[in-house]
Amino acid sequence: MYKKYLKFAALLLVVVFSLPACDKGTDSPAQTVPVLTTTVISVITQGTAVSGGNITSDGGAVITTRGVCWSTNDVPTIAYSKTINGTGTGSFTANVTGLTANTVYYLRAYAINSAGTGYGNTISFTTLASSENTVTDVDGNVYRTIQIGTQVWMAENLKVTKFKDGETIPHVTAVSAWGNLTTPGFCWSNNTPSNKETYGGWYNWYAVNTGKLAPAGWHVPTDAEWKILADYLGGVAVAGGKMKTRIGWFNPNTGATNESGFSAISVPYRNYDGTISWNIGDGAYFWSTDSFSTTNAMGARLICDAQDLLLYDAKKTYGRSIRCVKD
Repeated sequence: MYKKYLKFAALLLVVVFSLPACDKGTDSPAQTVPVLTTTVISVITQGTAVSGGNITSDGGAVITTRGVCWSTNDVPTIAYSKTINGTGTGSFTANVTGLTANTVYYLRAYAINSAGTGYGNTISFTTLASSENTVTDVDGNVYRTIQIGTQVWMAENLKVTKFKDGETIPHVTAVSAWGNLTTPGFCWSNNTPSNKETYGGWYNWYAVNTGKLAPAGWHVPTDAEWKILADYLGGVAVAGGKMKTRIGWFNPNTGATNESGFSAISVPYRNYDGTISWNIGDGAYFWSTDSFSTTNAMGARLICDAQDLLLYDAKKTYGRSIRCVKD
């Protein structure tokens, strides 16, 4: 009996010493794909664009490749066209080439580590058409244009800082100063100069009323011209969906097809009292030239959860986007 216990104890010791040692200090944290954002498009031509990305986390593993990828498909991946722009975290710039003129593209930044590929947010842009399909303002900004029915519209928001006669438009940033204006004023969307290229400027109605805001040969639309656009697109009840881009809006982005080519992106507004509304994805707001009353003027509105084009009046001190129509 005693010998049996000795044999059992010996066997137990063999099993214990055969177990692997517990190394509490060498466990590696789980690796994940990189975290990053896509840089807004800063330059667009007929065949090129400039973008990039900012990688804020490598996911615990070395980033071996980074760049941007793009496609006419609204979910671009590295299986499509892409750039290669070095390694590691931080910001980078990417030059996109080989694009087709007058074409809508979708683009996002990417970064690769041993865990896989991480992607930034998707942005869309449209390459310039031929020079016959663009217009240039007094500052030298070039805008894509699109014919919709009998009208020719800018397909981008106005971003000019001077009237067509060369006079500077007052750049008003202070809240109280903006709210008290009864004369022309503008600021960049969200009062942020870097928003110029993507979102354009915000202008009060007094700037519109000068008749000098649009490039030569163009004008800010009347209320009647907004109605002509809506009628051509099937009426005010459905026109908005045909004017909105498919991305950059909150869900459900009702009816959004952009089949008109108007390419309305979501840009909120500056309130009549000068405060800022910056709820990107919710709506887009534009002026017309028509005065409604001493304090109000007519404008147009698109929102994410409806497909209509609403034409209504608002206080003249609001800061709104501008789209121009050809004379």
